[in-house]
Amino acid sequence: MYTLVYSIDNNKNPETVYVNLTNACSNSCIFCLRNQKDDVCGAEMWHDDKYTLDDIIEQFKNFSSAKNVVFCGYGEPFLKKDMMKAFCNYLRANYPDIKIRVNTNGHANAIYKTNVVDEFKGLLDEVSVSLNSDTAEEYNEICNPKIENAYEEVKKFIKACTNAGIKTTASVVTGFDKHKINTEECKKIAESLGAKFRNREFITNGY
Repeated sequence: MYTLVYSIDNNKNPETVYVNLTNACSNSCIFCLRNQKDDVCGAEMWHDDKYTLDDIIEQFKNFSSAKNVVFCGYGEPFLKKDMMKAFCNYLRANYPDIKIRVNTNGHANAIYKTNVVDEFKGLLDEVSVSLNSDTAEEYNEICNPKIENAYEEVKKFIKACTNAGIKTTASVVTGFDKHKINTEECKKIAESLGAKFRNREFITNGY
């Protein structure tokens, strides 16, 4: 069975588990872990999206003592937003104290042409959005987006999240390739949109 729910903690009862909803993505970031390896801590990440909500629930039960659930895998979680919403509703009904976060590239509103953030009010505690640069030109070089005006759409998405009252972090990845990310400018942009800022160091060999 392919991996839908996994942990990066060797502890049998990890505090945080991750949900690998899809391998589809509207970006092809040059630093993405999927370009380096096929697994995360031994969990095979590649799958064909042919699964049900019950499949996710069944795998989650192996980690049901977790305190945090993060939608993050080898693709963009919002591309499976209905499945994500269904699992969020399951968690809210059965594990009301659990904290739910999604790590996203911020393209969802542009893709669906509506404010999908409103659909997740009360379901998501936190959103981490990949800002990745302080300019559209560099963003395009790093992320190779498949949508138009991607960088501006990412900033709009961050603002939509903060407007919705969801705890929001804008992140960048540094320490890879030839790019020298201007983290100070990125932090200013994040804060101007009402978000916190996080600098993630590139992991050469992944998890």
